[in-house]
Amino acid sequence: MINKIYFQTLGCAKNDVDTQVMEGILERNRYEIVSRPDEADAIFVNTCGFIDAAKEESIEWILKLAQYKKQGSLQKLYLTGCLAQRYPDELRKEIPEIDGILGPGYIKEIANYLKTEDTESLTSTVSTDYEENVRRIEANKTAYVKISEGCNNRCSYCIIPYLRGNNRSRKVEDIAEEVKNLAAAGAEEIILVAQNTTDYGIDLYGRYSLDTLLKELTKIKEIKWIRLLYAYPDHFTDELIDLMAEDNNIIPYIDMPLQHSSDRVLKAMNRNSSKKEILSLIKKLRERIPQLVLRSTFIVGFPGESQEDFEDLLFFIEEVKFDRLGVFTYSKEENTKAYDMEGHLSDEIKKNRYNAIMTKQQEISRQKLADKLGETLEILIEEKLEDDVYLGRSYMDAPDVDGLVYVRAKEPLKIGSFYSVLVTESSEYDLQGEVL
Repeated sequence: MINKIYFQTLGCAKNDVDTQVMEGILERNRYEIVSRPDEADAIFVNTCGFIDAAKEESIEWILKLAQYKKQGSLQKLYLTGCLAQRYPDELRKEIPEIDGILGPGYIKEIANYLKTEDTESLTSTVSTDYEENVRRIEANKTAYVKISEGCNNRCSYCIIPYLRGNNRSRKVEDIAEEVKNLAAAGAEEIILVAQNTTDYGIDLYGRYSLDTLLKELTKIKEIKWIRLLYAYPDHFTDELIDLMAEDNNIIPYIDMPLQHSSDRVLKAMNRNSSKKEILSLIKKLRERIPQLVLRSTFIVGFPGESQEDFEDLLFFIEEVKFDRLGVFTYSKEENTKAYDMEGHLSDEIKKNRYNAIMTKQQEISRQKLADKLGETLEILIEEKLEDDVYLGRSYMDAPDVDGLVYVRAKEPLKIGSFYSVLVTESSEYDLQGEVL
């Protein structure tokens, strides 16, 4: 009999939300969620299949957790998430320990799936709606909230829309209710995620409505920080900018994936913004939103990216001086348009270009953080390292992808609380400070 369930979650924050929803459904159906795989009757591996490195990590975890079946302590091993949706037949053929595959479109069926003897792979549907009114199990001050599923863009390098379907927004009132529940459970930082957050609402309300949603969320005063991730530049409305410029609990932090600066490469990627439009938007954002922290991600080594295209990107990064920046090397993904393009580059060229971008950004980040010396920042304390040293984040730092703040305190600090910290030292990506 299956009663105790363990989840291993890989990939992005959107997968974290999916796992918490599945846990809530199972809890509602009287299953017990356990924190260790050796305690479980059944394990779900929530996989990622975005790029090669993510696929390899997912496979490694599947094989590692399959060992519990061989040891006799585990009854069932299931997969869900993007990799499982993408390669259900291949995975079950190559890894016979897998007992079933539940695609992202079948999350609502997880409790019934556990009761089924003949566990065929359920992957034929990708466009189901978000499961509302599920209690999410939260244990800290930060919670991700998925505002939509799927994506309307068809970037030539990306497989995600084919695994998750078109953009499907949740209703404003449903999201607001979930945030209220999370606040009641102790969350004070809400991070809004979707494949493209600035596409929010176009399918439900006939207009890009992220500003409407945020207005409702700002009314929830128990939430101290509202953070915005994955905001594509093409639908960043003036109404949204005006709202972010107001004095409210939306922090001045924007994660805006741009992927490149060369118009030729952007066109080949099937991106909807030009370099001129991107620069104009960044200028407007920085002029109108005080203390804005701007994060972006880029891809180097896209098929046909010339040395001139790469130098354009390098100059663009030097010109804009992003506060935070991440870089991926292009990953050749079958069933995408870019897969069959001419001009694929060697791994060596891609690696060299990656290193050049990161070296440039390291120096930019060092200079920007040095400017913070002597400032006082509000820090969310997340971990104790030593007797008088703690680890935390400022509004400038999203979890897992940005820098950290090392905080010294003469008196004990409470994990999950906010403190005013004087910045005393800086490095390439992190700050150090003392509690005032």
